[in-house]
Amino acid sequence: MTIPPHSEPASPRDLVGIGIGPCNLSLAALAHPLAELDTVFYEQRPGFDWHPGLLIEGATIQVPFLADLVTLADPTSSWSFLNYLRTRERIFPFYFSERFHIQRAEYDAYCRWVAQSLPGLHFRHQVDAVRWNPERDVFEVDFTQLDADGEAEALGRTYTRNIVLGVGTAPYVPDPLQPLVEAPGVPVLHAADYLAHRDTVLAAGHVTVVGSGQSGAEIFLDLLRHRPAGREKLHWIGRTEAFAPMEYSKLGLEHFTPDYTRYFHALAEPVRDRLVAAQWQLHKGIDAGTLAAIHDELYRRTLDGGWPDASLTPGVRVRTAGRIATTRVELHLEHLQQDSRSRLTTDAVVLATGYRERPLGRILAGLDPYLRRDSSERPRVDEEFRLVLDPSVTGSVYVQNAEVHTHGVGAPDLGLAAWRSATILNSLSGKEPYPLPVRTAFTTFGLDESHSRVPQARQTRRLTPLVEER
Repeated sequence: MTIPPHSEPASPRDLVGIGIGPCNLSLAALAHPLAELDTVFYEQRPGFDWHPGLLIEGATIQVPFLADLVTLADPTSSWSFLNYLRTRERIFPFYFSERFHIQRAEYDAYCRWVAQSLPGLHFRHQVDAVRWNPERDVFEVDFTQLDADGEAEALGRTYTRNIVLGVGTAPYVPDPLQPLVEAPGVPVLHAADYLAHRDTVLAAGHVTVVGSGQSGAEIFLDLLRHRPAGREKLHWIGRTEAFAPMEYSKLGLEHFTPDYTRYFHALAEPVRDRLVAAQWQLHKGIDAGTLAAIHDELYRRTLDGGWPDASLTPGVRVRTAGRIATTRVELHLEHLQQDSRSRLTTDAVVLATGYRERPLGRILAGLDPYLRRDSSERPRVDEEFRLVLDPSVTGSVYVQNAEVHTHGVGAPDLGLAAWRSATILNSLSGKEPYPLPVRTAFTTFGLDESHSRVPQARQTRRLTPLVEER
């Protein structure tokens, strides 16, 4: 093994980031102008990409363009989406397009522009282990540099006072379907790989989409638009009781504010767990525009008489699945309300079954003796996104998009990425390089929540009532 090409500093770094997805990219962008901080970020992939299998033409992100990497913490940042458009001489076309929600492909291109421009980002670097060195009061981070083929090229170690984990999520495949995904032959794939196998799926005789969230809706719509009228041969199933719209009312969106995040964090653990399960429609529903587009396309296909050969069935789960010979798949289904069972034979399956937080056990194995856990053995996370560690550890380990159980449904939301990054940097520096708003929601989420969060200058002055003279 050779020595990695980038040199290590003589003194410990201030922060090492593990993973370069949107969350840690936001942190890197906001850390860039803070010259007093020595930061570096490692990512095992060869470059930045954001859900490449789901960059379907016309698909938009579900947050406004202001929820870029930096704007909600620093609107003057050089790494804003508007500045990206300016550098590409596209700001006037964007202005006239009157878009509030941009396409996924454009968001991905914007993030890649930031990733290619920022210093201190090291792709093809796989972090192998993290340890606490009590003699030096630093974390040791071991990594492997990978070559173009993903093979080990060099080993390295760096020392840091603090760490931030931003390893993101991984595609989730239900257990009954896992053997089919791993076997060759009939295409059974996760939505994360949809575009890479789209031509194969389109060529299949009958296609089943499993999953009633946004990805499932987008894939079903894409397949519907590209299959002949009357011969669509599509089936869309999902566990939820309806193909339900996402909660997108203005007050509903206040669940994705710092105010709600703080409120949620202060709740008891059992209450938090119940809330996360009950709030699925806040982040797992379907954009109303996508639902309308599906209905419009289905309706258009009835104009010449007859109905499209497409079935949309909510309230269904896949119990088991298997192959019929080597050419087809049989899904054993259960309708949750009717308590009935059926079989569905299909030629291809796309699993829009979502993502799960990547387990942190491998990376944090060396810190396990210091970790404090909750009653479900999950890491405890404080209000400033730090893992709760034994007091003997003087450094901090921050987490990004790994704290739904402590911070609520806003944890993976792009709209809170810049605020969380600024919170981490304020905590890390012991200063306030990014002043953050005191209050962010009109809703007061708890009875015991005082109005002390409203800045004094913003409070309404009380007037002395007039008394009518007699």
